[in-house]
This record gives sequence, structure tokens and C-alpha cells, in this order.
Amino acid sequence: MATETLTLGKALNTGLRRALETDPKVIIMGEDVGKLGGVFRITDGLQKDFGDQRVIDTPLAESGIIGTAVGLAIRGYRPVCEIQFDGFVYPAYDQIVSQVAKMHYRSGGKLSIPMVIRIPFGGGIGAVEHHSESPEAYFAHTAGLKVVTCSNPQDAYVMIQQAIASDDPIVFLEPKRRYWEKGQVDLNAPLSEAYPLHSARVVRPGTDVTVLAYGPMVRTCLEAATAAAEDGRELEVIDLRSLSPLDLGAAYESVKRTGRAVVVHEAPSNIGLGAELAARITEECFYSLESPVLRVTGFDTPYPASRVEEEYLPDLDRVLDAVDRTFGW
Repeated sequence: MATETLTLGKALNTGLRRALETDPKVIIMGEDVGKLGGVFRITDGLQKDFGDQRVIDTPLAESGIIGTAVGLAIRGYRPVCEIQFDGFVYPAYDQIVSQVAKMHYRSGGKLSIPMVIRIPFGGGIGAVEHHSESPEAYFAHTAGLKVVTCSNPQDAYVMIQQAIASDDPIVFLEPKRRYWEKGQVDLNAPLSEAYPLHSARVVRPGTDVTVLAYGPMVRTCLEAATAAAEDGRELEVIDLRSLSPLDLGAAYESVKRTGRAVVVHEAPSNIGLGAELAARITEECFYSLESPVLRVTGFDTPYPASRVEEEYLPDLDRVLDAVDRTFGW
């Protein structure tokens, strides 16, 4: 087994490279993805090795990037589109919702749209306006799209390849503040034997409270679990990984054991993923719950200036406070 220590960003780069090597129909396109290698260097070196016909620098026109990719996908290519920052995706929203998500249904199943839309999302990097958004609920709400997000280098490496190999359009959310965090990556494990793309995973077992998170908040919740253990509470942390479709089997089983659930995400709470998760857990686990399902989220405001973003982002203390409150009923 060939394992290497890679950052999450390098794991994505390596996964993209493997996809380009495996299938000549894979094309990467986006703003500055070629010569520059992307603003986060996720596509670094790929244009040099695969040429500018497969790693394509596009104009600064997100709607044009996605619209072009729809045509390529219909013709049998597998375009991987990079949206440079989360807040830049909105000009492409019409194409994503009206074309990407609808084409398979509109054609009566005759057409597939095997494309991936990569979006660095979330805050925590000290960026300016439009660079720290959490738009996942917009896409998870849209029938016809699948939405996934990785939280560690191993998942980044495998999940990007699985998404590219899928015949469905997938919004692939990358936790940008975790790009530089390192982990072990198995580079030789067959993709056919990998953990399923749309399955949640228990990343820390526990007995007292179930904590559900995804993307950048998984690490925050693991840190909270470590701190809680010092006070004698064992938190079970579940990385959802797939936001649409949701895989909640592990969550239901966990909540029926712990009787308590806390959902954590950076996006605002109002009509966010946390509300859907709380509703489904309540429906399925009502007689097992010892307290309401609680949410720890960003606030219902526009993302703030970078100098105060740490006051906005859920942190260890806010997660532990919610855990404490679940014992107040």
C-alpha cells in the first residue's frame, strides 16, 4: 500500500491528475486553472503535463464556463469546472439550476450530464467580500444535482475521482481553509473498492451525543470531541460527506443510542442543511431523543469583514455549549 502525507489541496491535485490520466474525455476548465494552476494551486502543473486543450484557461465568465461545459458533457466529455471562489458561483446559478440540473430529466433520461463543478467554500482565510460564502443549501435544494464535500486529504483524493467518474452532475465543495492541512493518503487503493461517494462516515465513535458536520466543520467537531472527553463526555462525530443525497442511516443509528444530536455548519441557520437534518432526525428518532436537535451555525447575516470572521464562525466553544445544552432537558 503506497501511502503519502499530502495536504488536502495536494490530494485534490493528485486526484485530478489521476482522472486526467485515466480518461481522455476528462477536461478541466476555469479561471486561471492552467498556467497559474488556480489561485489555490489545486490544478498546479496539470496544463503543463496535459496541454491547454485539456486544462483550459477560460474568460472571467462563470455562466459561460458552465454553459460551455453543458455542451461538452452532452457530447460525451467529462468537464471539471472550477469556480474560483464560492461567491463567484452566482452568475452561473442560472446555468446550474436551469440546464445542468434539468437536462437529464428534460430529455427523458436520454442525455447524461457527467460534469463536476468544483467550488472552494467557507471562511476562515481572512478574505474579502464574496470569498467566504457557504452556498451549499442552494444546490442541495435543487433536484437533479448531487452535492458532496470532503473534509480530509484521503477523502479529497478519492471523492474527486469518484465525482468525475459519475454520470450525474455533481457540485464538489472544497473546504478552502483546510487546503493546507495534512493527512495520510493511500494512492494505490482501487477506486472500485473505495468508500461510497454518497455515504456518511463515523469519524469518531461515542456514546453521549451525536454531532453531525461536513466539510470544514468536521475538524472543529473532532477538536470539540477531544475537549469533551476530558470532561467525561464521549461525542460521536459523523462526517456527512454527501449533502444531496443525504445518507442518514448512521446518524439515525447513532441518535437512537445517544439520545442527543447537534448539527454544525458554517452556513447561516435559516433554512439551512441543519434544519433539514433536525427535521429528519426528529421524524425518525423522536422516541429516542432526550432533547431537541440543536444547531451550531453561522449567523443570519452576510459574511462579515475578515477581522471579525472568527466571531461568526462556529468554534469549539460554541459546539461544546450546544452539547451542554442537550443535557438541560
